[in-house]
Amino acid sequence: MATVKLLSDADASPAARAVFDDIRATRNTDYINNAWRALANDPVALKRTWGKAKDVMAPGALDVLTKELIYLTVSIMNSCDYCIHSHTAFARAKGMTQEQHNELLRVIGLATELNRTMTAMAVPVDERFQAR
Repeated sequence: MATVKLLSDADASPAARAVFDDIRATRNTDYINNAWRALANDPVALKRTWGKAKDVMAPGALDVLTKELIYLTVSIMNSCDYCIHSHTAFARAKGMTQEQHNELLRVIGLATELNRTMTAMAVPVDERFQAR
């Protein structure tokens, strides 16, 4: 159960409704998901978050499917059930196949295991791998 009210269009402030309208126009949909409806309780945060999401998730040096796969990976690592489900749906809508999803989960599993193992063993970073 949400800890904040999921605001309907009728209950949202004019500022929040303006963001909802931009979401609808940008995504070419009439649907406003629960994440945005929850954020609408703070219209300033809603506007800032939507603007950042629109900018970051737009096509750029990384294609939109790659961005969704990264977002999905971070959501899995952070155990965000809402984001896991929503960004799985978004990735599928952007072309993620079941085979890609399976492979992504295998990579996440491998990275998680080896990250913990390297941390537990305190393995020093090779000089040639040092980020500079």
